Amino acid sequence: MSSPSHVAETPITDRNELVATLASGEKPKAQWRIGTEHEKFGFRLDDLRPPTFDGDRGIEALLNGLTRFGWDPVQEDGRTIALLRDNASVTLEPAGQLELSGAAVETIHQTCVETGTHLNEVAQVAGELQLGFLGMGFQPKWARDEMPWMPKGRYKIMREYMPKVGTLGLDMMTRTCTVQVNLDYATEADMVKKFRVSLALQPIATALFADSPFTEGAPNGYQSYRSHIWTDTDNDRTGMLDFVFEDGFGYERYVDYLLDVPMYFSYRDGKYNDASGQSFRDFMVGKLPVLPGQLPTLRDWSDHMTTAFPEVRLKKYLEMRGADAGPWSRLCALPAFWVGLLYDDAALDAAWDLVRDFSLVERNVLRDGVPKHGLKLPFRNGTVLDLSREALKIAVAGLKRRAARNADGQDESKFLDVLQEIVDSGLTPADRKLALFHGEWGGNIDPVFKEFAY
Repeated sequence: MSSPSHVAETPITDRNELVATLASGEKPKAQWRIGTEHEKFGFRLDDLRPPTFDGDRGIEALLNGLTRFGWDPVQEDGRTIALLRDNASVTLEPAGQLELSGAAVETIHQTCVETGTHLNEVAQVAGELQLGFLGMGFQPKWARDEMPWMPKGRYKIMREYMPKVGTLGLDMMTRTCTVQVNLDYATEADMVKKFRVSLALQPIATALFADSPFTEGAPNGYQSYRSHIWTDTDNDRTGMLDFVFEDGFGYERYVDYLLDVPMYFSYRDGKYNDASGQSFRDFMVGKLPVLPGQLPTLRDWSDHMTTAFPEVRLKKYLEMRGADAGPWSRLCALPAFWVGLLYDDAALDAAWDLVRDFSLVERNVLRDGVPKHGLKLPFRNGTVLDLSREALKIAVAGLKRRAARNADGQDESKFLDVLQEIVDSGLTPADRKLALFHGEWGGNIDPVFKEFAY
């Protein structure tokens, strides 16, 4: 989740300005970039419990320790709650999950170096604090009421609002971790095509990256429980956005959707004003109850855009949001998968041909069925595994045509090897952990923290 945006405090007086914000994201292909974000669970090495914010071994101590690597601290109410460096940031999820929001880079090679560097820095400081970090989609051991809360204003507002609109929102906040990639578009038509392809194929990414089969130390019956969490978090701001596939979809229609998403807050003068459940449309005419007579700014709009949580999110770029977090190899594979599909014209055409005749019902059957059944979910005359195999083939070809090579002459398709192994075996990361749990772990979840820590 985002920290307060750094957009200028320019008042908004017209809906067209909101549309123009999305249109301003358009870039020629030569300027397309890749931004990768991932979250991870911290744990104390002695008792495996998540670290609190305070204390000698707390999350704030970790953030302050990372400043030795040139990160600049960001403070809220005198406490370090984030870090900035070279257009990247380290931020906190509600229960202290540590998130790297990477810089916008040109190649998967660069984003993988960035991710690896970050993980190495975290490991150095965490080791000194006797902490470890784990990449999975859902906290495998601890109950919701055993998770700490970080002292960020927006999280207090969300914590109080979530139980009013769903049963699993607090689990989303405290017990999930994801990896996502942010990608550019050239024109409105290009955005629409990429949005439709990525929405239709988002369940495929969920299946390939499924890695959240445990809840409170026992199998939960899901491949990606993290993905299931979103089905009962807040239906006003989640889901498959069926309207994206309707004729005439574009920036204006997405702005109208966002205007109908209930607000969480307005950040003014260093404080979060609780606007939960209130209307941005009312804000636009000076009738927001929490700030009567005041008009929103572009910063308010930028913040509001981050409070919608669909499977794919549009800001000034497209965010692919459907994958569980995992090890370094899959943190590299997720952006590689989507870059291969969306940044090569032939691949984008092939991906659209793959999904263009999916019905609304079929798209939602995939979305609703994959969290539980993963690659084994039946689809048409086959399974999601068959669909994944085709999508991966398209992505590999797209990366080979991009021909973005490292110093050793390797193109970016090598980062999809880990997904190819999943497709070849038919076994997801969740399947492999379940086999360990029922086998050599003897029904004990604790070994996951040692064997799969970064």
